[in-house]
Amino acid sequence: MHVPDQFLTDPVSAATAAVAGAAVVGAAVRARRGGARAPHPALVGATTAAVFGLQMLNYPVAAGTSGHLMGGALAAALLGPAWGLLAVTVVLVVQAVAFADGGLTALGTNTLLMAVVGTLVGWVVARGVVAVARQRAGEPDARVVGPLAAAAGGAAGVVVSAAVFVVLYAVGGTVEVPLGALAGRMLGVHVLVGLGEAVLTGAVVALVVAVRPGALALTSRDGVPARGEALVPAGVLAGLAGLAAVALSAFASAAPDGLEATAQRTGFAGAARDHAFAGMPLADYGAAGGIPVAVAGAIGVVVCLVLAAVATAAVTRPRAAAART
Repeated sequence: MHVPDQFLTDPVSAATAAVAGAAVVGAAVRARRGGARAPHPALVGATTAAVFGLQMLNYPVAAGTSGHLMGGALAAALLGPAWGLLAVTVVLVVQAVAFADGGLTALGTNTLLMAVVGTLVGWVVARGVVAVARQRAGEPDARVVGPLAAAAGGAAGVVVSAAVFVVLYAVGGTVEVPLGALAGRMLGVHVLVGLGEAVLTGAVVALVVAVRPGALALTSRDGVPARGEALVPAGVLAGLAGLAAVALSAFASAAPDGLEATAQRTGFAGAARDHAFAGMPLADYGAAGGIPVAVAGAIGVVVCLVLAAVATAAVTRPRAAAART
């Protein structure tokens, strides 16, 4: 659901950037205040890389239409809502700047839809499932409840994000289209995309809790992953990111994603403006510069991993040091 430039008017794009920016700053402040209780930088970096790699795997959801992971619910399940929001934001910035994926003026819109709405809705729904499980069975088995709750959050996050886009387009779409048709197509296809999101999110969470049940923020009492159990899950996630971006991306569906297909069938696809960085070597995941998609994917994974891990270490180190004195 990467919105290109000019699907929405400039005032609406500016408003979404302001809202998304405020949410990102709020998440950063909350993450900073966590201090020594923050996730391990390696886990934040590996989660960010995994979201990037898995987003490259478009899967078919209907004739001529594909979907891909948004990743908000997954990042929140692994890191908690604040760090999850920041991780997905890093992915979106790297995609927009280095890979010409998602418009530059639409970066605020994409951050709002995928990093803010997708993460927070995914977290609230998933934590609600965990809370219900605790009421019924005491402390649930994280290896069972964790994947199921994360999957439910993933599906909900996709559908709500699609609904928010419909509202934004109704307020500031650049091409007049029948709103009923837009809502029907957008929500209909993203229900199917949400099912794919649920499967991928649940599968990755199941993989993580299989190796370290305590590493999951979603099922911890305080919503924080166990820092001492981070390195093995981080290694698993980094390996998964590399596998997805380098090996599996070659088999991704070439069909337009849910938003693109909706735009084509509803009549506003032509409003999209060419990306300002469309001629850069990594644009369109290497296609613009003749770079193999596996190489472009590997670069993206490494950049996301290093950028997120270094930023996390820089943000948390001073407070962590103060907490030990």
